[in-house]
Amino acid sequence: MIEAAIFGLGRWGRSLVEAAGGALRFTHAVEPDTVGAQAFAARHGLALHAGAEAVLADPAIRAVVLATPHSLHHQQVLAAAAAGKAVFCEKPLALTAADARAMLTACRAAGVPMAVGHNRRFWPAMRALRALIADGALGQLLHVEAHNSNLNSDAVTGGWRLAPGESPAGGMTGAGLHALDACIGLFGPVRRVTARLLTHPPVPAPRDSVSVLLEFANGTSGLMATIRATPLFLRVHAFGTLASAEVLGETELVLRRAGAPPETRRFAPEDALRAELDAFAAQVETGAPPAIAERDILATVLGFEAVVRSAETGTTIDCDAP
Repeated sequence: MIEAAIFGLGRWGRSLVEAAGGALRFTHAVEPDTVGAQAFAARHGLALHAGAEAVLADPAIRAVVLATPHSLHHQQVLAAAAAGKAVFCEKPLALTAADARAMLTACRAAGVPMAVGHNRRFWPAMRALRALIADGALGQLLHVEAHNSNLNSDAVTGGWRLAPGESPAGGMTGAGLHALDACIGLFGPVRRVTARLLTHPPVPAPRDSVSVLLEFANGTSGLMATIRATPLFLRVHAFGTLASAEVLGETELVLRRAGAPPETRRFAPEDALRAELDAFAAQVETGAPPAIAERDILATVLGFEAVVRSAETGTTIDCDAP
């Protein structure tokens, strides 16, 4: 059993605590000492700490899980690595590639495992799509399209989603990053991006859309979009010379081949949060390879930073290699 501490008991931090089981168990939480935090910690047997010092100094705690504002990740990862703690960090790992490189380097130098919470990669339909591509069932890959949207606009009244410093490029940080990471997980690093952010009144409700044209390092193309004021939707569609395969949500995939009717495949739902935490636990306990390679982790941050710069400047931005 790996004893872990959760940093941040907001909505997502609480979801991670409730999903954990098996080889990883949360025993401590770092969160301001509020009545709500006290009640949640008591229900789940967590020792509550207002600061990280005691947690990082405790040799019994082998791992920390960060569900904190993105701008805090850099400092927290470096501190955890220096303390010899394995790190699981919610997406985005960082808001800049420079910070991401420093965090990955620190964990590597300290010899501690690191994972990033891109939970959509663990959806059954997404795993099936990766398997089809790996088996060559789609033929030569040519193009990918991805869309991840939600209704956060109607639910948001404050917090990081309304802070440009924490949530640049509209919905990219909250939902769009899932679409970008899906594209990179299938087609590899991005070479250049062209992005457009369009906003709609009323303000401050985040009613906006982001559209991105992608060119990948392997010469293929892509399109992605995210909206913060429409019902929850995720779609990832990979196109090849032999077939195309379209993921629609967590458990559905449609395979299209020339001369045959579309084939819909449905999968049993699984707990993606539990799956990503279990994969992280295997890294810590057995030295298993990370579920998401370091190259992909960095490529997603590089692509994200390029999307933000392109949306801000209205220009095409070239991406560095991971």
